[in-house]
Amino acid sequence: MFCVPSTEIGAIMNITKGGLVLFSANSNSSCMELSRRIAERLGVEMGKVQVYQEPNRETRVQIQESVRGKDVFIIQTVSKDVNTTIMELLIMVYACKTSCAKSIIGVVPYFPYSKQCKMRKRGSIVSKLLASMMCKAGLTHLITMDLHQKEIQGFFNIPVDNLRASPFLLQYIQEEIPDYRNAVIVAKSPASAKRAQSFAERLRLGIAVIHGEAQDAESDMVDGRHSPPTAKYVAAIHPSLEIPMLIPKEKPPITVVGDVGGRIAIIVDDIIDDVDSFLAAAETLKERGAYKIFVMATHGLLSSDAPRLIEESAIDEVVVTNTIPHEIQKLQCPKIKTVDISMILSEAIRRIHNGESMSYLFRNIGVDD
Repeated sequence: MFCVPSTEIGAIMNITKGGLVLFSANSNSSCMELSRRIAERLGVEMGKVQVYQEPNRETRVQIQESVRGKDVFIIQTVSKDVNTTIMELLIMVYACKTSCAKSIIGVVPYFPYSKQCKMRKRGSIVSKLLASMMCKAGLTHLITMDLHQKEIQGFFNIPVDNLRASPFLLQYIQEEIPDYRNAVIVAKSPASAKRAQSFAERLRLGIAVIHGEAQDAESDMVDGRHSPPTAKYVAAIHPSLEIPMLIPKEKPPITVVGDVGGRIAIIVDDIIDDVDSFLAAAETLKERGAYKIFVMATHGLLSSDAPRLIEESAIDEVVVTNTIPHEIQKLQCPKIKTVDISMILSEAIRRIHNGESMSYLFRNIGVDD
């Protein structure tokens, strides 16, 4: 595990006022590693709580120490059973609220359902629903990392601190890729271009954008108002009124805007889940002459056969943070590397508990980062 050292943060990490309680809301022991790392950095013990599933699959939470008048921080990392993870968090938050906790701060490094933050056809904006549920349960503050869309913060009526993993990933590039000066930062689609530009400008590197790949669900008719009127309403439209129809999109053949020949290609994104688009991008970059290919992402969901597909692909290394546990995937694919981000989460907890400014954690972060 790659860990970013910092004497500046480490020297002050143990200085916390009394009245802080740290809970892990996971019933899955494999998801508790991040909580243990945070507690160790803060110099506190994990709070005593039991979280388990009843035989009928109901979630039960039993808090085993007093939280009255205290700042409670609930750490929840997302397991493969996403819906159970959400219920564990909601029930624990509500249990702390009814136990008279002073404040209840959720530490959710990967915000689930964050991809469902736009209206598609006749669906729903699920991330808005989840935000409302968290607030209703009693959450008073949320700490998260690299939201899929920063606008999700607006779904909450409580403070949200959207931390960034990019400083840790940038340091990994500088320290673990010897020839990174010969690299080019790649966006696998125009939608990722701003993130790629941010990395490229900080590393003083060039940028390349892949355009023309097969359309994915993320951009498929996001507005949801494309349906034609039903037959009974057609006659109601005035015969002289002709509404111009929008020309449907048709993507061109795959092209790479930028030079990657004889270079190291570093593909950057926020989430790597279904890896098909990353594999296609890697093949395209190989064809254009890139001799080594890295993938950098904050959240490594790595669902289904992702580890096997990565192992068999042209990708040389996949670097993700430990916002989501993926130890099993690492055993299946040695190409997967982990960057530890417990340091910044620990410092965020310490600052919120002590009433200190959070601006230190957002230094040099622009609107597009």
